[in-house]
Amino acid sequence: MTTASLLPALMQLALLLAIAPLTGGVMRIAKARFQTRRGPGILQPYRDLHKLLKKGMVIPDTASWLFGAAPYVVFLSSLLAGLMIPMVAADAPLSFFGGVLAVVYLLGLGRFFLALGGLDSGSSFGGLGSSREMTIAALAEPAMMLAVFTVAIGAGSTNLSTVAHAALGQSWRFFAPSQMLAFAALLIVLIAETGRIPVDNPATHLELTMIHEAMILEYSGPYLALIEWGASIKQLVLMTLLVNTFFPFGLSPAWAAGGLPASLVWYVLKLLLLSGVIVLIETTNAKMRLFRVPELLAVAFVLGALALVSTFLF
Repeated sequence: MTTASLLPALMQLALLLAIAPLTGGVMRIAKARFQTRRGPGILQPYRDLHKLLKKGMVIPDTASWLFGAAPYVVFLSSLLAGLMIPMVAADAPLSFFGGVLAVVYLLGLGRFFLALGGLDSGSSFGGLGSSREMTIAALAEPAMMLAVFTVAIGAGSTNLSTVAHAALGQSWRFFAPSQMLAFAALLIVLIAETGRIPVDNPATHLELTMIHEAMILEYSGPYLALIEWGASIKQLVLMTLLVNTFFPFGLSPAWAAGGLPASLVWYVLKLLLLSGVIVLIETTNAKMRLFRVPELLAVAFVLGALALVSTFLF
């Protein structure tokens, strides 16, 4: 990698590490305001990560190397996926390593190791959460791929940078039926993949409702910090994929100093708007029963399939 390509990678890496916890803080405080509560400060996720990084760790006696490797795989796979997605410029730093399939596989790799870590702890809660997580993943990933393939067909490539360049000149096409259906499908997948209401509630530790939290109950200290940081990066990656794929306006065509500040402002505004939509969905809906979640993901799959079919009809 040359110096010219290394600088964009470092800049996007810094954005991923810095903005990911902030996005969670914004959504927390917005949800609290919707519920007429004061809520935590917007910088609380940073404080939580700092506190966890300074704490010691308690590792189960039954744990093997998988338990310790899972946090690093979750964190690094989310970072690599983030570097393959256009954030403030259409040219993603690591887009030449793979397209949307590589992003899906990297996120799946992190999920797989986290599920193994939950099983490796020897806790019944870990096994419960791992089985639920993999069930949801088996339903969410096909819907996600169908939605993104709908956009990729219009660009003639699965490379996300190529898709972003094609979308910059065709911002109007969001009003096409295929684009709206794909957007709705990917929004449902985003809610499911990030463990938000109505699919999951990360604020509770009730046995009958836990999914993600059940897998990480045995983690503490720096291991837990890496998992939480990786989860926030994964959330930012999916949100970025949604806003920059379907709303590419404001995206800089290249890593040029003149267009990056305006592109960053547009990017933040789009994230704030999407965060508001997610918080509104969380506030106006109750947690679904676990056995109803496959029905919601089936809706996402049908929407994605309809989007893909409609690209050939219209």
